[in-house]
Amino acid sequence: QVQLVESGGGLVQPGGSLRLSCAASGMTIIYNLYDMGWFRQPPGKQRELVASITSDGSTSYVDSVKGRFIISRESAKNTVYLQMNSLKPEDSAVYYCATKLRWTATFNDWGQGTQVTVSS
Repeated sequence: QVQLVESGGGLVQPGGSLRLSCAASGMTIIYNLYDMGWFRQPPGKQRELVASITSDGSTSYVDSVKGRFIISRESAKNTVYLQMNSLKPEDSAVYYCATKLRWTATFNDWGQGTQVTVSS
């Protein structure tokens, strides 16, 4: 299985920036088999996919974060990042990193979640 360890959550002011990191272990030898993603779950709402990245670098974003968030991965460190800029209160949520095999439809392995709060 894949183990995911997140870091970087916290409290920021509107308009500020934050970078989330997720270190993945247990898949370095077969790195090209996995896609990575970031999800978030605001209070009282369902969890949604925010951004994803494939092993070849292709990215996708939910409309609400396009132009503000950037997902990237660093294969040497086996780490995926979510750079969040121009943060809004609506971005406040528990953020999760996740991974899946390239040929599957769903993300199967999840991090513990990290709280992001955007508030004055």
